[in-house]
Amino acid sequence: MKKLGLVLLLVTLTMSFSCKDNKKENEVETEMEMEDTTTAESKELMIKLEPKSDSQVSGSVFFKEENGMVTMTAMMSGLTEGTHAIHIHEKADCSSADGTSTGGHWNPTGQPHGKWNSEAGFHKGDIGNFEASAEGKGSITLVTDEWCIGCGDVTKDIIGKAIIVHDGTDDFVTQPTGAAGGRVSCGGIIQ
Repeated sequence: MKKLGLVLLLVTLTMSFSCKDNKKENEVETEMEMEDTTTAESKELMIKLEPKSDSQVSGSVFFKEENGMVTMTAMMSGLTEGTHAIHIHEKADCSSADGTSTGGHWNPTGQPHGKWNSEAGFHKGDIGNFEASAEGKGSITLVTDEWCIGCGDVTKDIIGKAIIVHDGTDDFVTQPTGAAGGRVSCGGIIQ
């Protein structure tokens, strides 16, 4: 009887430790799975906007890429009150006094100029319009999977391009610029 009790005790202890080991293995596997999903690459970039065309318009543009989505937030000051356009242009060259050294709108897919996500087409650089307050401050945020930061895809990569703030409003119709007026601020998108 004592032997039977001892055998039962050993079996119980063995099963108990075996269950704990399985639980620990499951916990380790779960932790590893969680690490894989939380270590998704995140990229951030901040650029400064400098005045152009004898304006006082300056500001900052923040880009953050996470899980295949890029969020752009632009904050400007020194604007005239009202509606202004903002676009991504072809080249990160803000050397000219009027900002024209940046070239035209970034349009790697050969689409007509238009409003963002328009079924009729739009440039990858056609961000849109934003409002400036009486104090000359304005901001705009755009979230998209149409861009990437440094991925090398010529149809998505914003590196080597420029942000241009325009004096006027984008009408989303006039080709190829939207009749948005002069370029009053510029910032090259470089790493």
